[in-house]
Amino acid sequence: MSLIHPVILCGGGGTRLWPRSRIAAPKPFLPLVGERTLFQQSLERTRDPSLFAPPIVVAGEAHQQFVMEQAGEEARLIVEPAARNTAPAIALAAARLEPEDIMLVCPSDHHIGDGAAFRAGVAKARDLAAEGWLVAFGVAPTRPETGYGYIKTGEPLGEGHRIERFVEKPDAERAETFLAEGGYIWNGGIFAFAAGRYLEELQRTRPEMASAALRAVEEGRSEGRVFYPAGEPFAQITGESVDYAVMEHTDRAATVSADMGWSDIGNWDALAEARDSDGDGNHARGQADLVDCRNVMVESDGPRVSIVGACDLIVVVDKGEVLVTTREGAQKVGKLPGAADQ
Repeated sequence: MSLIHPVILCGGGGTRLWPRSRIAAPKPFLPLVGERTLFQQSLERTRDPSLFAPPIVVAGEAHQQFVMEQAGEEARLIVEPAARNTAPAIALAAARLEPEDIMLVCPSDHHIGDGAAFRAGVAKARDLAAEGWLVAFGVAPTRPETGYGYIKTGEPLGEGHRIERFVEKPDAERAETFLAEGGYIWNGGIFAFAAGRYLEELQRTRPEMASAALRAVEEGRSEGRVFYPAGEPFAQITGESVDYAVMEHTDRAATVSADMGWSDIGNWDALAEARDSDGDGNHARGQADLVDCRNVMVESDGPRVSIVGACDLIVVVDKGEVLVTTREGAQKVGKLPGAADQ
């Protein structure tokens, strides 16, 4: 079996993790879980030379320095001329590969706790992708989460299932219903497909996007291990995610499930869940005193934080900024004025 080509997507500002994640130091390039950054962990998961080819990283110019510093010598970099969401970013990588090459598309800012389960899921997805399926990784839901999209699974297909439909982020009542009914899994945002099959589907569903992305590659230039697509055709693309542009419209959508300790680290509450905690559910980085507290997380880059008698609270002190939020309110941190401006 030929090697799988990891495609690591670097984009977004991680504004819901403000003030730790900022424009000058965005979420993928921070050591939020463990000593290595989320981006470095994404690369490490795909480092097995018996399974994976050297990775392709797709990132904007603003992230190029971070990528070059953290990726090592084996990674190839495609510098997006403009931010246009995941569907055209994947098209740039697909156009740089052979049509039969199997791509494994991974966000650069997710956490996966079980690497062995991840690789087992990749093997299942590769088999389906080699048969012409476009495969989305699903994650078994552990709670009625309203911050994730869902996948309704259909009939069995090899070691996975056909996808019956994709479901938008639900409200709390619908999320409870999904768990009660069964057959619904979280959309993990990881995909596997042959490069040529992806471009065929994109040309069918979004022909203008596909043509512009292919033209950007044809007119681009290489400098060592860095490739610069042409800016003018790529700028004409209307940004859209791979879910909306391709996966929801193809009749060859499949899913494999992997119990791999996955989290998108989408906000401070998700990060608290991914980190180890004490017997009361508390976690602290930096100087902190917690007395009679439960499910409290503190992160401080200097000042001591002291909390007494609190529950379900998150306190972050970073570079002179202070954030205090309930865990329930963590989804709204990105709406703060400072989160978008710094």
